[in-house]
Amino acid sequence: MGIVLNEGLSQISLIFIYAAMAVYTGAFLTFVTHLSRLASEKKKVRTAATKLERVAIIVLTVGAVLHGTGVVLRGIAASRVPWANMYEFSITGSFVVMTIFLVALAIKDIRLLATFVSGFVLLILGSATAIFYVEVKSLMPALQSYWLVIHVTVAILATAFFNIAAALSIAYILKTAKWVEKSKLNGVATFKRVLALFPSVEKIERLSYRFNIIGFILWSFTLIAGAIWAERAWHRYWGWDTKEVWTFIIWTIYAGYLHANATRGWTGKRSAWLAVVGFVAILFNFTVVNLFFKGLHVYSGLK
Repeated sequence: MGIVLNEGLSQISLIFIYAAMAVYTGAFLTFVTHLSRLASEKKKVRTAATKLERVAIIVLTVGAVLHGTGVVLRGIAASRVPWANMYEFSITGSFVVMTIFLVALAIKDIRLLATFVSGFVLLILGSATAIFYVEVKSLMPALQSYWLVIHVTVAILATAFFNIAAALSIAYILKTAKWVEKSKLNGVATFKRVLALFPSVEKIERLSYRFNIIGFILWSFTLIAGAIWAERAWHRYWGWDTKEVWTFIIWTIYAGYLHANATRGWTGKRSAWLAVVGFVAILFNFTVVNLFFKGLHVYSGLK
């Protein structure tokens, strides 16, 4: 009876996630329309775009509330924190990304990233519901620890900051791309006007660097907390498990990024590309490593 009730609540949670996806889709399309109008050569169209941005932010916030409700209900259904498998990590992690982005909207210069962030969250939720969904289950013994809350919470926060930093880095790369500057195609010309709306490349780079610093600090704690948890669960701090190795590889990439920026003046496109590579490594760690590699972290994959 209890299991049926829990799964029923999980299905209600799923409905909220689907509702959030629908609202996020509306927000995404509104932000796309906003950008296209903002890049228009007509002054009246550009003026109207400001109101459209406000509407899009409100819609995005409504989507986040629905999203958060779905995450909370999943946690209640499972009687634990909702991030013990790929589905739960996806819906919780994407919610944290959206929450941090909405808070960061106080920085006006990142508002233009709303199209990318809403689109990315939609992609994550789509993958979660279509591929990663599993019924609520009890935790395996190794996960029945308060370190699950500490370790994964910090990992989710780090990933959220790295995500926004990667979006800024992509904006930097596109804004400085020579093929965009030299192209005379109509479509590219419109895209060029959209990129011109973004702040200066220097400001984009500074913002990306700051988000990456926060992400790196959190990821460092993730690595340390994971080692402590491993000692409690498996009686060793490090065992060269695939997931552990990739977590360290990601840490190394971002450590190299920060070191190169701070000591060797390695800025510009090289720095932006390294930040993007770091985030691609995070996505690889979450998807390919979880799904296709064997190890003690197999609970993260599909069952």
